[in-house]
Amino acid sequence: MIKPLAVDIQNLTRNMPVSPAATRRWARAAFGKRGAGASLVVRFVGAAEGRRLNLLWRGRDYATNVLSFPPLVMPRTSNAPRVTRLAKETRLAGDLVLCAPVVAREAKEQGKSLADHYAHLIVHGCLHLLGHDHELDADAERMERQERRLLANFGIDDPYRVTESLPKRSVKKPAKKSTKK
Repeated sequence: MIKPLAVDIQNLTRNMPVSPAATRRWARAAFGKRGAGASLVVRFVGAAEGRRLNLLWRGRDYATNVLSFPPLVMPRTSNAPRVTRLAKETRLAGDLVLCAPVVAREAKEQGKSLADHYAHLIVHGCLHLLGHDHELDADAERMERQERRLLANFGIDDPYRVTESLPKRSVKKPAKKSTKK
């Protein structure tokens, strides 16, 4: 029997910002069949840890809303402990770290419900773990289309809908090829 994506939730904030059941539903929807038999960690942190991790892993000295960490493949050395049966049977999907104060601030600024914003960021982070990115416009459009489709299944509006009061997102565009001969 194939097990669904296992989601280990770690909460390091005062209050659980969103229900564990909803967190699991959103992550499992994002992974779909690719999550079968895999394990994901979703960690809710405060501003200090969010900032520390963003600085350590991305070189950016501020807390960000979500960080995605793909699983590390560690080489086995002769001194390394033997892999347990559970570890052999469970494929690691990665870790998501969500900074609760940043997510709450963004939801308020963007006029979104906190749960809807968490749903979007969990789906977004999971898609990164599945290899999606948004560095180029074409990639961003593909990823955003996937996010919209997944979130619509939960009755959540387009998270990229731009209102007059919100700045438009900026992504890197590929260099244009010269048409001059």
